[in-house]
Amino acid sequence: MKAKIVVLLLVFLPAGTVSSSATTLPDACGSDKVQFDVKTAKNQPAPAPPADGKAQIVFIEAMDKNLACWSCGTPSSRFGLDGAWVGATKGDSYFSVDVTPGEHHLCADWQSSFGRLKKMLGMADFNAKAGETYYFEAKVKIKEHQYGTGADSSSEVDRDLSFSQVSDDEGRYRIKASPLATASARH
Repeated sequence: MKAKIVVLLLVFLPAGTVSSSATTLPDACGSDKVQFDVKTAKNQPAPAPPADGKAQIVFIEAMDKNLACWSCGTPSSRFGLDGAWVGATKGDSYFSVDVTPGEHHLCADWQSSFGRLKKMLGMADFNAKAGETYYFEAKVKIKEHQYGTGADSSSEVDRDLSFSQVSDDEGRYRIKASPLATASARH
């Protein structure tokens, strides 16, 4: 029983790329008060090309979770663009947004139902060109490690979020292999 309590506590103690208090987020993100409800739909067509004169960003979440981590859940990641949240994903999923050409600043943040806890986040910036599609992936890793056996057993949960641009080939593959995420903001 003691080991299970330790596991539950460790699940909710984040560690990651960049730590931030619940009210202090980078300028690329949005307000921490905005949270998302996320639904996913499988077998959706690929996003249409960007509108005329626009570029497109596809935000992807890729989960890497070991099956032993029954208490880890499936996190949602929210994505910011130039200081405002533009959507969220849950598990292996994606969504896209059209943007104006030019410099953009992006943020990926592990949305937590425990808003007062520190969050894991990643940032990127890039220069968008009209007619181009850019793929950015938030890779969420959750691994539980068991130590010992019986009454002397304990466990530890490692969490990590990395955020980076991926190749066009990788991005197109992720879209085919992942459900589309639809997020509704709640304040």
